[in-house]
Amino acid sequence: MKFSELVSHLNPVAASSLATVPDRDPDLTGASPIEASQPHTLSYINNETFAPQIATTDASALVLPPSETLQSLANDRGLAWVTSPQPRLLFAQAIAQFYQPFRPQPGIHPTAVIDLSVKLGERVSIGAYAVVQAGVTLGDDVCIHPQVVVYPDVVVGDRTVLHAQCVIHERTQIGADCVIHSGAAIGSEGFGFVPTADGFFKMQQSGFVILEDGVEVGCNSAVDRPALGITRIRRQTKIDNLVQIAHGCEIGEGCAIAAQVGLAGAVNVGRRVLLGGQVGVADHLTIGDGVQAGAQSGITADLEPGAVVFGTPAMPIKRFFKIAALWQRLPEMRQTLRALQRKLGD
Repeated sequence: MKFSELVSHLNPVAASSLATVPDRDPDLTGASPIEASQPHTLSYINNETFAPQIATTDASALVLPPSETLQSLANDRGLAWVTSPQPRLLFAQAIAQFYQPFRPQPGIHPTAVIDLSVKLGERVSIGAYAVVQAGVTLGDDVCIHPQVVVYPDVVVGDRTVLHAQCVIHERTQIGADCVIHSGAAIGSEGFGFVPTADGFFKMQQSGFVILEDGVEVGCNSAVDRPALGITRIRRQTKIDNLVQIAHGCEIGEGCAIAAQVGLAGAVNVGRRVLLGGQVGVADHLTIGDGVQAGAQSGITADLEPGAVVFGTPAMPIKRFFKIAALWQRLPEMRQTLRALQRKLGD
């Protein structure tokens, strides 16, 4: 498409080169990263740190932050540009104009096994060797890829996509516009065992899982159902690959949980919480709204809203960096201490 056509689909746009050079309207065939840009593509720069790359880029157009310096550099190269206070968001919108994930046409593959009691919405797609068991309700435009298994009494909302080989266990409720990636298990049994003299007695997990609208769960992640009650992931929360959400957890709206995070049972997570890769959270804790936890943090106590923590056990990030600076000096500090001990001993 033309650059001008693309800009008309983007929001929020602060300014563009079209205002002063309307004839600079290149044809664009896609998007590319600034460090490996291609002709006839759109690329983006997030801040002035990357300004030198404007001089070498092969892209035909750029998404820029509001910076007259960057605009001038782009003008000098004869590049079209568009600015936004959120350049990465604008670039994501641009990618969506050129690429959408594969989605099969509506219809049921002849090898799929669909119970007669299943309620199908309009324009549903069910792929090869998928299994949809009794009492399931599928909303309009639901897409089920090959080899998905949906257990009894599951509800799947409109436009939700279940990717190949994910498993949705019994009584799970999935909202509209959700995405469950390959290998994920939603509503699987929580880890509930009662110790006895003869080993462990299995506590049946009679609860269920609710994913609200817009939730995304990455490949090979698990969201477990509890013995009683609900495990709930609230709307627009995004969960990366290889994440464990244990029985009875509640995760608030708009959270982002990176790969290999593990939440023990009955953790309550607030709104817009960010958990970095491999964060571990002990059971029955409360994490307040807006908390940010750096990668590999071990959270062993409740966190107040807005806390930014790092380390194991997790602590305020400024305190962690002070301690880390001391770690680097421990060998020298040890030598100093031994020298003082020898001196005092003399």
